[in-house]
Amino acid sequence: MLVCTLGDILLDVIVRLDAPLAAGDDSTAQTTLAPGGQAANVAAWAADLGAGARIVAVRSGGDVGAIVERELARRGVDVCGPEGERTGVVVSLVEPGGDRTMASDRGAAPTLRPQDLESGWLSCDVLHLSGYALMREPIASAAVQAAAAAREGGARVSADLSSWTHVERYGGTMRPALESVAPDIVFGNEREWQSLGGFDATTRIVKRGARGIAVDGVEHAARPAAVVDTTGAGDALAAGFLVGGTGLALDAAARCVSQVGAMP
Repeated sequence: MLVCTLGDILLDVIVRLDAPLAAGDDSTAQTTLAPGGQAANVAAWAADLGAGARIVAVRSGGDVGAIVERELARRGVDVCGPEGERTGVVVSLVEPGGDRTMASDRGAAPTLRPQDLESGWLSCDVLHLSGYALMREPIASAAVQAAAAAREGGARVSADLSSWTHVERYGGTMRPALESVAPDIVFGNEREWQSLGGFDATTRIVKRGARGIAVDGVEHAARPAAVVDTTGAGDALAAGFLVGGTGLALDAAARCVSQVGAMP
């Protein structure tokens, strides 16, 4: 099985706070640098779970881009895409209990164009689209074209809603793109689904955090886990579901929250 993702390759800066932030003052923390980006995370987890994995994204030059791409290759992910100017950075602030808040700079990721795509990149069993790839142009048009090309080869298409704040901010671009893609599987947490409003998908997955997930209205409890960092848990869950269904999705999410960082 080959899972192809389309979206972004970023650098994650994970800041694990020892105590809640003190406004206007100093707080102690542990900081980790790691490869990231929703599409990259899903690809890395798919590879770890035994599938072939590929990501289509802008490959930014410079030291940061080289480091991130090398780390993805080490995890068994085939990286495809044009070169861009700058690798984006996501700062993830992790509270002592494991909850996280992110500040995202997507760098050159949204500049992926339809004409940048090569048909061979999209020969796969499933194409997974990061919701961030549906929110801005020209990458949204590239995602729509990629979905059509993947379907021509018999692939399923999935998408993640990614961020309720972004759904509300970029809904004017995202909803038409999502409707054009018509994904077979859509992942989103409760707030993201609420922000999107009505949307039909063959398989609808609601991510409910510590309460597990609902698949087409059927609830499944989360696996027991000692929560360290929730960064990337939804991406691990998506990869697990695409590779092996609900059970593997819950197993992967539990593994992810038990470690620091979004990738295995």
